[in-house]
Amino acid sequence: MARNTRIVVVGGGYVGMYTALRLQKKLRRSEAEITVIDPQPHMTYQPFLPEAAAGSIEPRHVVVPLRKVLKKCHHLTGRVTKIDHSQREITAELAAGHVTTVGYDVLVVAPGSVARTLPIPGLAENGIAFKTVGEAIYLRNHVLSRLDAAATTIDPALRRRLLTFLVVGGGYAGIEALAELADMARYASRYYETIHREDIRWILVEAAGRIMPEVGPKMGRYTVERLLDADIEVNLDTRVKTLEGGHVVLDDGQSFDADTIIWTAGVKPNPMLDHTDLPRDDRGRVVCTTELQVEGMPGVFCAGDCASVPDLSKDDPEAKTSPSAQHAVRQAKTLADNIVAHIRQRPLKQYKHNYAGSVASLGLYKGVAEIYGIKLRGIVAWFMHRTYHVSRMPTWNRRIRIVFDWTGALFLGREVVSLGQINDPRADFHRVAGTLPPAVREANPPVGDDQEERVVAGHTA
Repeated sequence: MARNTRIVVVGGGYVGMYTALRLQKKLRRSEAEITVIDPQPHMTYQPFLPEAAAGSIEPRHVVVPLRKVLKKCHHLTGRVTKIDHSQREITAELAAGHVTTVGYDVLVVAPGSVARTLPIPGLAENGIAFKTVGEAIYLRNHVLSRLDAAATTIDPALRRRLLTFLVVGGGYAGIEALAELADMARYASRYYETIHREDIRWILVEAAGRIMPEVGPKMGRYTVERLLDADIEVNLDTRVKTLEGGHVVLDDGQSFDADTIIWTAGVKPNPMLDHTDLPRDDRGRVVCTTELQVEGMPGVFCAGDCASVPDLSKDDPEAKTSPSAQHAVRQAKTLADNIVAHIRQRPLKQYKHNYAGSVASLGLYKGVAEIYGIKLRGIVAWFMHRTYHVSRMPTWNRRIRIVFDWTGALFLGREVVSLGQINDPRADFHRVAGTLPPAVREANPPVGDDQEERVVAGHTA
């Protein structure tokens, strides 16, 4: 009796989850065994991260539990460290800490992308990306905590630093994160006696001469105008020279101190691909055919941000599909269908998707959109942004929860409270147990009954 085909899916993001979801619906249990490997037990719907950071959506509602959705699949929570197709084996470091190897007959490579960094002094020490739900939660708490700190200092230089927020990168992620977080911070300022909207400074730095190239030049200019109307400083054709110690120096001569530096300047394929024998292009992406097979490897499929897929919707034979959620979701459907066809020895289909348009939120009740060449702006575009993305959100469970979140925020307002303790939840216990780090303990001796408690830097006092 022939054994079932072993399908291994590397990555539980857009491509990985949607592919596995479709495979478990189309394949019989007697045909294949599907295993999904990802460092996280959930898929994150990244277009909703800005709203999660701003308090319009509960962060748990922008993630989809893989085990709950992929009930007919096996799951391994771990990080793939190597793919050896010559042996048809995957090496993974699992959550328990041990390393294992997994064999496969059919492989789906979809580890996605990571933040693309540059050798800028101080970036690694002071910057934070905006790609995960953890980063969104952190930034929400961090931005609000800067307002709390600014309201308690009489040092004007420190106050300016605390209330200065820098976003580097003018793509979708950067603009939406900037707009939503700026909206939230200024909304929160009404609850501070000593902080006014105009005290909060938001700065955008973009190396190119325009922002959000996906929506076209005209809509890009409109977006800049709306950002300026919101008192956000926009610097185009500008690069960051240094971020050391939180002191920002730009190549146009500007310099200022910022306590918050958000880095959204592009993405690159997951570095895990460096430890594979898959063919890659000069940008590090896996070279694929129009059927989403890895070139020269019929049993290996790839899609999403890490894949170099020919764009059949364009006349240019060298054109490749862009690394966007729109392509990832649609590629997953074709990829899953082609795996089923591959197993059943049927012809594969080519991936072709005509660009439908794009939508972006610029904060509450503001947005831009370009749908089939029709340009929309303002509240109509904002409504389309929400409608489109909630329709793309996997499972009715999550869609309904998100709509409830929006409805609650509409009638009750945003929640503007910092839960910064979750960033170091054991700090209070360590303090009372006398287990603070030695340097901090020496600088802050135990507090007696007759002594005044002091704030310990980096820990809750």
